[in-house]
Amino acid sequence: MFLLQQPSAEQINEFIAIQSQQELTYTSIGATRTPTSPDGFQVDYNRICLGQGRAVYEQAKQALCDWQHFQLGWVSLHRPAALPEPGQTVAILAQALGLWVLNASRVVYVLEETEPVQRFAFAYGTLPDHAECGEERFQVEWRADDDSVWYDLYAFSRPQQLMSKIAYPYVRRKQKQFARDSLQAMLTAVVKDRK
Repeated sequence: MFLLQQPSAEQINEFIAIQSQQELTYTSIGATRTPTSPDGFQVDYNRICLGQGRAVYEQAKQALCDWQHFQLGWVSLHRPAALPEPGQTVAILAQALGLWVLNASRVVYVLEETEPVQRFAFAYGTLPDHAECGEERFQVEWRADDDSVWYDLYAFSRPQQLMSKIAYPYVRRKQKQFARDSLQAMLTAVVKDRK
């Protein structure tokens, strides 16, 4: 949803309530669980090593549960005061091209695995009042073979609203900026927790 002025907290809460009753805007729900993405979507994959060891993994997992990967300065996340869980609707507010962009997404899965790699992840998918259509997974993993801890983002998307189609090169730049900033936010969160 594109707006001329910043919405109030009350307007955002109403937006979330309305969007939580809507269906997801794509059919390949949960497709970010595998490396194969649906046809017709732009795929983005970004990854950063956060350090080594169980303590770093646990810090990264907690940072992900606290949505610290969204503490970017230019984006604000509006969500219930709860851990990510399937069915949870969130709103993401950003300012772009002189407009306020309010996007709605729903958590579609949360997973925690111990074999073959220890990992924690969740993904959300787009709802009708989102500028894009698709799904994004946020994951931390601890690899036993070299004790490394990684954070990665995996997403597939395409423009959904007319404004995002018209401004698609700009939208792609913002998506890439989000990925870079999210990787840095997770690295900062883990380093901060070690001090």
